[in-house]
Amino acid sequence: MSVAALVVVMGVTGCGKSTVGKAIAARLGMPFADADDFHSPANVAKMTAGVPLTDEDRVPWLHAIGTWLASQRDTGAVASCSALRRRYRDALRDTAPDVVFVHLHGDRETAYRRVSNRRGHFMPSSLVDSQFDTLEPLEPDERGMVLDMSLPVDELVDQAVGELR
Repeated sequence: MSVAALVVVMGVTGCGKSTVGKAIAARLGMPFADADDFHSPANVAKMTAGVPLTDEDRVPWLHAIGTWLASQRDTGAVASCSALRRRYRDALRDTAPDVVFVHLHGDRETAYRRVSNRRGHFMPSSLVDSQFDTLEPLEPDERGMVLDMSLPVDELVDQAVGELR
């Protein structure tokens, strides 16, 4: 059974958005985009310096991700994007109204450990706390699911694909 959906794998830094998003996209035969690739050089510089982004910084970034998702409506697509606040998810839905969110949820310690051990990424572990402080869980009227980020990737993909179908 095929699924033509627009999926955003969301959550704090270190939750596994990119890894799980790529795996879901591969399982479903859909294109994948990492929201990190949509950041402006100024946003990357801020985060590299340990400075959290403001809502103003995020507006063009969210618009670009939403536009990419909307361009994939016919075939479906998966993107990884923190989408930490309801208003950020609303911004994505403004352009791609049918998006379904897969929230990878877990504890600060796991996220901190993962980010600390990650090499070659601009997001420092010093921003883990600000990500958790910013996070607004999915609300009942938002299409999506919450999965435990500590589960193995294959199990997360099985759960997500099962819900999408």
